[in-house]
Amino acid sequence: MQIDIVTLFPETFSGVFDFSIIKRAREKGIVEINLVNLRGFATDKYKSVDDRPYGGGAGMVMRVDIIDKAIASVKGKKAKVILLDAGGKKFDQKKAIDLSRDEHLIIICGHYEGIDHRVHERLADEVISIGDYVLSGGEIPAAVIVDAVVRLLPGALGNEASLLEESHNDGEAEYAQYTRPEEYKGWKVPEVLLSGDHAKIKRFRSPAR
Repeated sequence: MQIDIVTLFPETFSGVFDFSIIKRAREKGIVEINLVNLRGFATDKYKSVDDRPYGGGAGMVMRVDIIDKAIASVKGKKAKVILLDAGGKKFDQKKAIDLSRDEHLIIICGHYEGIDHRVHERLADEVISIGDYVLSGGEIPAAVIVDAVVRLLPGALGNEASLLEESHNDGEAEYAQYTRPEEYKGWKVPEVLLSGDHAKIKRFRSPAR
């Protein structure tokens, strides 16, 4: 999979993708992550990527032409363009699974007071939100989505059984887990997990118990 992240602040991702599962996936060639600096597509000496909104209003709005050029610089025939916006469809595990099946994702990180709405209307294939709250920009949501998607790619996890269990949960929280010591400060591991009765253990771990 190829993932291109269109951002004003590529330095935000310094180190984020250099550890654990994402690092291993990159080293194995399972995923290629590329940071596209929007300022590289600015047309003036000040590297401006925003302007005042038509009709008035507070703040500045990111320009559609700059974003379009950035997308075009990396977009292939099979690319899916994702705009991160608080008003978008809520990101969940099902969406992560859907995105993991794509070959190429282009993720647009917003900033300032917003993005020219023509990006929503004309350039983005999907508009996604990671929650009902406001962040300073789209970089943190982009990192969240990349982490959730990459770990689903074949070969990314060291233990594929973990991925199988997660997919069976179908978005439900994972069951409670315990390990040694069997008792600590009087806090005991549930007896059922020590019983060896696999049917009872399965029922204990069921979300519907």
